[in-house]
Amino acid sequence: MKGIAAERFKQWTAGRDALTARVAVFENIRDIPYAIVPELNDARRYAEVLTLGKGSCTPKHFLLCSMYQQLGLSVLYAVYPFRWDEVEVSYPPGLRRLAEALSLSYHLACRVEIEGRLVLVDATLDPTLEKMGLAVNRDWDGLSDTQLPMHPTGEEELYHPSEAASLRAQPDETRLAFYDALNRWLEELRLHPPGPPSA
Repeated sequence: MKGIAAERFKQWTAGRDALTARVAVFENIRDIPYAIVPELNDARRYAEVLTLGKGSCTPKHFLLCSMYQQLGLSVLYAVYPFRWDEVEVSYPPGLRRLAEALSLSYHLACRVEIEGRLVLVDATLDPTLEKMGLAVNRDWDGLSDTQLPMHPTGEEELYHPSEAASLRAQPDETRLAFYDALNRWLEELRLHPPGPPSA
């Protein structure tokens, strides 16, 4: 680990014990605004989420894995199949149509060995997205499983960090159009968050 990732790791963990360092790394990565930037889904470029200031599940969890390994933790990548049109969120009509046109997608999280157990650690969604009704993992205790941000449509598959390069898919035009529209919608929601539901 080098450059900005090494600097951030030092900032986030200096003077902390094992538990609070683990939680601090998780919270800081979770708080990076969620957006899909396909070129960062790369085992060589994931740390750019720190300079770009946004990223999706893949680069966030590549970074989490790298930092947790620095803390002496064993980490596996956990991959879950899901469908974007089944995510429980009120998409605008055009975005819903794009989501419905997509084939099966894959979500990446981490399984971290903590006190002899493989704990699910998912730092995908930043707290701002809680206003959309999405499951943001706030107040993680550093020991328990976190929630997934979607409902898998199949079984979890585990991969060793050495297999990170094989976890990168090349998005087609349909998927890129969805990512672009999703990112624009999320940016709009961040600028103008939804108010409380009317009675």
